[in-house]
Amino acid sequence: MPNGFSHNMAELRRARGIPQRRAAADLGISQALLSHYENGAREPGLDFVCRACAYYSVTADYLLGRSRSQESGACAGTDELRRLIDEMRALADRAEAALEGAAP
Repeated sequence: MPNGFSHNMAELRRARGIPQRRAAADLGISQALLSHYENGAREPGLDFVCRACAYYSVTADYLLGRSRSQESGACAGTDELRRLIDEMRALADRAEAALEGAAP
């Protein structure tokens, strides 16, 4: 998977300009193990995935390649659902105003 865990781990570190040695130390693992994770030679456990998500401030779905959005709560369709909710509220407000204006 081209945008899976190993790719995203390496890209997040590079994008932030963090040397591999420092990221490994911050994450509590050896540089060699981080290199293995980043090149896909090894797969991490859940504990490490959670630490990496916190370290890079991304969701597990993003880190694992299941989502393109790094932000939590940004699941597919969220923006459209918010837009629809806003439209429904506006319609309800207009309907209420129309009913108030029609009352004797």
